[in-house]
Amino acid sequence: MIVRIMGEGQVKLADGHFAELNKLDDELLSEMEAGNEEGFRRTLGELLGAVRRLGEPLPDDALEPSELILPAPDASLDEVRQMLSDDGLIPG
Repeated sequence: MIVRIMGEGQVKLADGHFAELNKLDDELLSEMEAGNEEGFRRTLGELLGAVRRLGEPLPDDALEPSELILPAPDASLDEVRQMLSDDGLIPG
């Protein structure tokens, strides 16, 4: 799966990593619902860090369609709320 982190680029991520990412996504959703800015920042950083660590960066000139788009590390709570679906940022 191709994942885009807004403002950074794309990474190729094996489907086997989505259980770990979904756990972080659930935590992020909980922090957002509670309005916990500090927890939101920490968990968003952990989610993006996991994508960077587990994924393989694509070259900057690659134009692959992104199957998943994640917010930039400095995205506000409101910006991320607008990106959410019922499942959070990561489907499933």
